[in-house]
Amino acid sequence: MAFLSTSARHHQQALQRRTYASTTSLAATQYLLRYSYIPDVLEKRGPYREGHLGLAKDLIAEGRCLAGGPSGPVLMDVPTGALFIFTDLDAAKLFVEKDPYVSGGIVTDHSIEEWNVVVQKE
Repeated sequence: MAFLSTSARHHQQALQRRTYASTTSLAATQYLLRYSYIPDVLEKRGPYREGHLGLAKDLIAEGRCLAGGPSGPVLMDVPTGALFIFTDLDAAKLFVEKDPYVSGGIVTDHSIEEWNVVVQKE
């Protein structure tokens, strides 16, 4: 085993840490779309639901949307919003632009966040 000076040892440890923290083949940038809904979403979503779900299914078929669905407090009766996961920013923006829930007033607010996936199930 070769002798390393303290500074060389620290440098080698830093390189090992950097290698460990570097992007792996599983890592990918995805985009989270968060919606906030009106309080009476269940009563008012009817006319827009088919178009909303159809748009999501189309983007899933294209491989640009990974998942989506309502969100809210644990044991919720009425969702307070929704969360969608997209593979690219343009897909998330397109979804907001074309979603009947947005144009129909079901969505009161939305945000798109970048999510850098580091670990996930293979």
